[in-house]
Amino acid sequence: MYNPLAVANYFIYKSIDEGVSITPMKVLKLVYIAHGWHLGIRKEPLITEQTEAWKYGPVVESVYVAFKKYGRNDIDAMQFFSKNDKSEFNELLANFNDRALLDKVWEVYRNYTGTELSALTHMPDTPWFTTWNKEGGSLKSGAIIPNAAIRSYYEKKAQTSSEELVNS
Repeated sequence: MYNPLAVANYFIYKSIDEGVSITPMKVLKLVYIAHGWHLGIRKEPLITEQTEAWKYGPVVESVYVAFKKYGRNDIDAMQFFSKNDKSEFNELLANFNDRALLDKVWEVYRNYTGTELSALTHMPDTPWFTTWNKEGGSLKSGAIIPNAAIRSYYEKKAQTSSEELVNS
């Protein structure tokens, strides 16, 4: 498992390298989606932090805090707050299997805007939708979206999806 900032920085690295726009909302949703696919395909979490159900979708709080200063603007630099952050990013780069999965997530979702990715996470019966609307998440701050719910959703998605991610 990785610090969510290592995963966020990987997507920011890819966006800068390819000249593809990435906003805080987009990076938040990419981290969540990558975590979901990792749970669904590999049966274990990608990130060390829980995902919370916020009004505008699933949020990994440390990623939100790290990049909120950009507002709705593009993120133009990776964020390392400590030597450990840089070390964990390098650990991710060295793991071929996890890097390959993140590359697939990037390949499939890179051309979506943050708003479009958010819409995907808000669809009925998604883990966020269930937590927010059916399990009282809208009534409390920081309601956790259980990894078991995320895993189940992405396992089903993998079984019925033609997306290339399921073959990674």
